[in-house]
Formats: sequence, C-alpha cells, structure tokens
Amino acid sequence: MKGLTYVLLALAVIGLGFWAYRENYATQAALREARALRTQIAAAEARLDRLHAEWAYLNRPDRLRDLVMMNFARLELLPLRPEAFAGVEQVAMPPTSILGPISSSWIVSSDGAAARLGTEEPL
Repeated sequence: MKGLTYVLLALAVIGLGFWAYRENYATQAALREARALRTQIAAAEARLDRLHAEWAYLNRPDRLRDLVMMNFARLELLPLRPEAFAGVEQVAMPPTSILGPISSSWIVSSDGAAARLGTEEPL
C-alpha cells in the first residue's frame, strides 16, 4: 500500500511539473505577444502624431487663403457669410403622408432610462 502511495505521489509531482513547464512557456509567449503589441501601438501613435502635424501644416489659414486665391477662377470660392445658409423655414420637409403622424414620443436620458413624453413613469 505504501508503494502505491509513493507511485501516485511521484506521478502527481511529474504531472504538476509538466503543467508548470507548459504554463511557463505559455506565459513567456503571452509576454512576447504583449511586447510586440506595445511596439505596434507605439508605432501607430507615432504615425498618428505625424499625421496630425501634417494636417495642421496643410490647414494653415495662410496656405488655405493662398490656395483659394490661386484657384478662385476655377472654384469661385467665397468666404462663408450668414446669408449663404438657409433658414429653417426654407428647408424642404417631406410630406406628412410619407412620415405619418407621430403617435408617441419618448424621452431618453444619458443613463439609458426611457419614458413616454408627458408621463413621469419609466418604462
């Protein structure tokens, strides 16, 4: 009986050693992958910073003004003025036959709670 216990304990120790060996290599592989991902993220952030700098450089007001002046005859771009925008009453709305009548309204808060308009009880 004592011999069987020793054999079972030896098998348990061998099994735990094998499990620890596999876990060690799995952990090392996960750490390598995390390191590679951090490197990729750093490279992507550097590219994004460079793109932001290029965008800021290309959108300088003096450069845009010069581009407008160079292409004025072809594009006929004018400065934005309030008269260039239509009023709400001038916007064409679809006929009500397409939309149909609004039978009920809902109020939705930023926390996701919703209630019918005109009632205070949540749904």
